[in-house]
Amino acid sequence: MDVERFFHWVERLNAREPGRGRSRRMFDGGELRLVLLKLIADEPRHGYELIRAIEEMTGGAYAPSPGVVYPTLTLLDEMGLTQEQVSDGAKKRFAVTDAGRAHLTENSEAVDALMARLAAVGAHRERTDAAPVRRAMGNLRQALQDRLGRGDLSDDTLHDVVALIDAVAQKIERLK
Repeated sequence: MDVERFFHWVERLNAREPGRGRSRRMFDGGELRLVLLKLIADEPRHGYELIRAIEEMTGGAYAPSPGVVYPTLTLLDEMGLTQEQVSDGAKKRFAVTDAGRAHLTENSEAVDALMARLAAVGAHRERTDAAPVRRAMGNLRQALQDRLGRGDLSDDTLHDVVALIDAVAQKIERLK
């Protein structure tokens, strides 16, 4: 692995950190609508609570944007599947209606699959949260940039650096 490919790999890993860009949408079509309705059926909530609940379920790997959640809540209300409750402050808290419960029952297989998908994302995140690895790779990146930035690196030394990185990569692949 040459140094440039290594840096590209580190950048791709860093792009997976929470709060950075997402590679694809978590939900398509009416899937988010079903997830929000299910969470509201579990207990009345407002938009921010729903966003945080989904973020918690995924271990921080995904949080829907307010620009998607709030229009979806309005739609659920207009469809008669939820209704706004009286709440303190400006936050609108929603509760499920009988029609909403019936809708969840009709779509129970899809709802179960969606909730399982969120749980799987959270479980995967828990297994693969590699903050110490990202830190160590950041240290390596900085050391390489500093060393390469000095401009006094011979071709032989550069090849030695690449050989070290390749050797470490092979050792990591062989770990059990």
